[in-house]
Amino acid sequence: MTWDRKGTEPNMARTDGERADRVDAGLRLMAVHAHPDDESSKGAATMARYVAEGHEVMVVTCTGGEAGSVLNPAMDRPEVHENMTMLRREEMARAAKILGVQHRWLGFIDSGLPEGDPPPPLPEDCFANVPLEEPVAKLVRVMREFRPHVVTTYDENGGYPHPDHIRCHEVSMAAYDAVADPEQYPDAGEPWQPLKLYYGHGFSRAKFEAFHEALTSRGLSSPYEEWLKNWDPDRPDVMERVTTRVPCADYFEVRDDALRAHATQIDPNSRWFAVPLDVQREVWPTEEYELVRSLVDTTLPEDDLFAGVRERVTT
Repeated sequence: MTWDRKGTEPNMARTDGERADRVDAGLRLMAVHAHPDDESSKGAATMARYVAEGHEVMVVTCTGGEAGSVLNPAMDRPEVHENMTMLRREEMARAAKILGVQHRWLGFIDSGLPEGDPPPPLPEDCFANVPLEEPVAKLVRVMREFRPHVVTTYDENGGYPHPDHIRCHEVSMAAYDAVADPEQYPDAGEPWQPLKLYYGHGFSRAKFEAFHEALTSRGLSSPYEEWLKNWDPDRPDVMERVTTRVPCADYFEVRDDALRAHATQIDPNSRWFAVPLDVQREVWPTEEYELVRSLVDTTLPEDDLFAGVRERVTT
């Protein structure tokens, strides 16, 4: 029975893809992201855990990240700026290898994050401006080839309001709804029915507070004090929407290695690495998701993205 967190009516229809899923022996997870490095900063330890357990994981990156700024001072050199497109592809390949995931590019141009008041228009041919059906058709094809049981993407706010993150959400939702329908994108392969869809969210105040308190109680410097001081008190914490906390502390080191592979984007001396791994494992040993679609029975809260899927595939 279809379960939709936003209230979709139950749908008992079964597709050929869904029938095939009941006898398929493997479990497959697809994570859809906007830019290279997003996969390493959002859900990387979860993916590394599932890879270690023998499951197949694929990351789909919608853009090449060409418009990304050089955020690591050690990499801020003219030749880096001149070769950003090539470097970001190389960084993504290294991160994928570290995580053990398969990887696909959708091939769209990074929209950039416009600054100014009013902000300047986005480039005409960028990901956020191309007709929606173009990236949806490409993602549907990749989904039908990989046949994921579970898909993760961003929430309706994109995790944060970057135009590519918001478009990534729109593309992911449209593709998820189309992939099992043989009448939609008939040239994109045989229909397939994923069984669950999750959102990842942006930063959590509760998480930062926990880290801040853990650091200060140990007499360590906290990089979060000013951030928490300036946090909008009316801004709801994303933890209010979380349904699923995946234990993955054993893979935080793999996550950090994948992050460092994105050397143009990640400063190894930044707050990404401010909390010692032993403190992270003690204080916050999970990564969090919101279940928004499910065709399998599950009980909330969950601790496994494949909850209900495992039983469906093996029975």
